[in-house]
Amino acid sequence: MPSAQGSRAVARASRLPLPPAHREIRVASVPAGHVYVRHVHAGDGSDGVVLLADPRPNGAPSTSQRWWPPVMLDPAWVRAHHDSFDVYHLHFGFDAQSPQQLADLVGELRRHRKPLVQTVHDLRNPHHPDRRAHDASLDVLIPAADCLITLTPGAAAEIAARWDRTAHVLPHPHVVEEPGLSHPRPPRPGFVIGVHAKSLRPNMAPLPVIRALARISAELPDAQLRVDIHTDTHDPGARAHAPEVVAGLAELAASGAVDLRVHDYFDDDALWAYLSSLDLSVLPYTFGTHSGWLEACYDLGTAVAVPDCGFYAEQRPCHLYRHDPDGLDVRSLDTAVRQAHAHRPAPRANPQARAGERAALAAAHRVLYERCLT
Repeated sequence: MPSAQGSRAVARASRLPLPPAHREIRVASVPAGHVYVRHVHAGDGSDGVVLLADPRPNGAPSTSQRWWPPVMLDPAWVRAHHDSFDVYHLHFGFDAQSPQQLADLVGELRRHRKPLVQTVHDLRNPHHPDRRAHDASLDVLIPAADCLITLTPGAAAEIAARWDRTAHVLPHPHVVEEPGLSHPRPPRPGFVIGVHAKSLRPNMAPLPVIRALARISAELPDAQLRVDIHTDTHDPGARAHAPEVVAGLAELAASGAVDLRVHDYFDDDALWAYLSSLDLSVLPYTFGTHSGWLEACYDLGTAVAVPDCGFYAEQRPCHLYRHDPDGLDVRSLDTAVRQAHAHRPAPRANPQARAGERAALAAAHRVLYERCLT
């Protein structure tokens, strides 16, 4: 369900008096170009917050929109550019930094009296099979931050328990933009269940989920099971190569149990079209914290079945099943699918409510930046 506590936190922060609108706050956001970051700020600049452009990483072509690895994580960048920003806001991209490198970054920010704001998106990194490296990074950043933000009450409670720090709970903004946010869903018969294995991040265990869904969908008279996976999982020279998963999916496809699609990454328009073609998107995760994919499904009116790990269920309406590194509970997955099948259509975000939420998030971020600066 949507986080009532998060909504109240936005409302409280947005009611605080704002400083004069002409006072500009320059934010070195790591990154600036990510959709989450763009959508917690006012699209028209009315919040008076200016995000520095993401510096181009070494080796990235001049036409690239790529922001990783973030150049702003280098203490030398802070040393050279500290006069160009007022607040440093860390979101994503520090996976490759050692705890010592992050400590050096914090030290450089302190030397130049620049406040550190951190939004804690991941308490468990979905790209790390072993949690210890990410935990060590959080052990540096969370105690050092001047202000902490997270997306759900559950994540805030874990932050309080582990580090004795209070995090402001501000919900995830919309992911889909207009006109897609208001575009009607395409009418069609049947019930399409989708699993997108992407490039098989370490927190994914798709085969057990897909095999169970093949049996479940066969028992629903109007159900189809669609499975998508990226091309690099089939390439022996690629990092994502996964011969066991590829062979398992090929076997299911040959039997007619699944509609298998192998392709490269979707751009945004293709991704929204894909999600809109599904009635239910099943996330085959075994660990994690929050999900932008879930938010995109909510924007488009696609039901989501999520594992009961992390805090996915506190973000938006969804169906829960049990899935962790020890295995899948098929009965709970069956229940989740049948609930989604019975309760159609799925809840969909109201575009006006999403716009209001974005405005409140922008105001709340502005207030928190002001507090750090004063």
